[in-house]
Amino acid sequence: MLIQTQPTPLSRRTLLRGAGAALALPWLEAMAPLKAASTGEKRPRRLGVLFMPNGVRQDAWTPQGKGSDFTLSETLSPLEEFKKQLLIPTHLWNQASNVGDGHYVKTSGFLTCQTISKSLGFDLNSNGISMDQIAANGLKGQTPLSSLELAISPVSIGVDTNVGYTRVYGSHIAWSRPTRPLAREINPRLAFERLLRVTQPSEGENARDRLLLDRVLGDARELKKKLGAGDQSRVDDYLESVRSLEKRIEQASLPEGRSWQPAANMDPMEKPAGIPQTHAEHVRLMLDMMALAFQTDSTRVCTFMFGNAVSNTNFSFLDGVSGGHHSLSHHENKAENLVQYQKIAQWHVAQYGYLLGRLSEMKEGEGNVLDHSMILFGSGLRDGNSHSPRNLPLVIAGRAGGRLQTGQHLVCEPNTPLSNLYVSLLSAFGTPVDRFADSTGPLPGVLSRV
Repeated sequence: MLIQTQPTPLSRRTLLRGAGAALALPWLEAMAPLKAASTGEKRPRRLGVLFMPNGVRQDAWTPQGKGSDFTLSETLSPLEEFKKQLLIPTHLWNQASNVGDGHYVKTSGFLTCQTISKSLGFDLNSNGISMDQIAANGLKGQTPLSSLELAISPVSIGVDTNVGYTRVYGSHIAWSRPTRPLAREINPRLAFERLLRVTQPSEGENARDRLLLDRVLGDARELKKKLGAGDQSRVDDYLESVRSLEKRIEQASLPEGRSWQPAANMDPMEKPAGIPQTHAEHVRLMLDMMALAFQTDSTRVCTFMFGNAVSNTNFSFLDGVSGGHHSLSHHENKAENLVQYQKIAQWHVAQYGYLLGRLSEMKEGEGNVLDHSMILFGSGLRDGNSHSPRNLPLVIAGRAGGRLQTGQHLVCEPNTPLSNLYVSLLSAFGTPVDRFADSTGPLPGVLSRV
């Protein structure tokens, strides 16, 4: 990530050019699909993560009852038709994010369960690898894309002077290593084209890819000359990733047998026009891209951010709502604010339900794609007014091929580590770990005995 912290001023055109090169990295990776030998697994498992900023109205989130005898809350009511596919854990918390600022630590630490280093921009450090990337690393080479990162908003830059953190932290939940957040695609058209190049590669792609990489490298080197020492180190990290990408292109061009085949065909005529004008349509299209990525087996790991930390998207398009998300999350326990805050959370849950519906419609063997997936929805804080990471609002859908015990409200002991859930999900995914962050072991009641 290229961040403007140097004393020499840059024009907006120049800065965007550099940032554009950095953000293009995931798309460039997709231009060089690495078709790996088949593992023989007919029913791949998928891991999806949907992150919602700003928390929820806490008294309208938790289901009534426990175990299989539970009733969905008002906020979770859009998921009624998927009730048997749901696993809703209560009383999990992310202790590592119980520090400092209101949002940034809780966003960047959502999937790492680590405390980010306080930074103004040039020395980002999440102090851990995110759970999704541990899963992706365990399956490297089995799909053309090891993972796919999607979002709605561009990366935020600058410093939030209220808390003294760079806003970049609030734009990322996926970390391939402690100092490298993964760039997200926010344009559904580009995401579609990326998947299309993977599933329907054409001759001469590698030569064009190398030419484009040369241009990107040139842009980055020119930008580096104008940066301070801190940002120069970030550019060096970026150039290292590009050199790694060059090696992948070379490997993809070797005359060896490639047995990976897409699990479903894509219709080029269905390509989105670009970023829609409305927030609701934009969200739906990005969720369509996640569903398409899973359906084609282009990747088995995907994250999506509904918004960056402190997102103040205006939700006036919802009946009864007349303000921004972050502003309403600071409800001050006022009834009129709480009503609107709840409606916004319920809308996000409905979009999650939309994705579940898409996946359930995609037939796979005797079941569907959702049956062989686990899709996590959640936020890094419970309540936007208190910023507490205790009793996080979380829900998982999909049985992961029968490896998860769904259809239950799992009431845990108060302050159970969130990382315990991640240990269980990684095991269900097929990439088990002995420990993750502050975990004390798998979360009881999550994994099926089958």
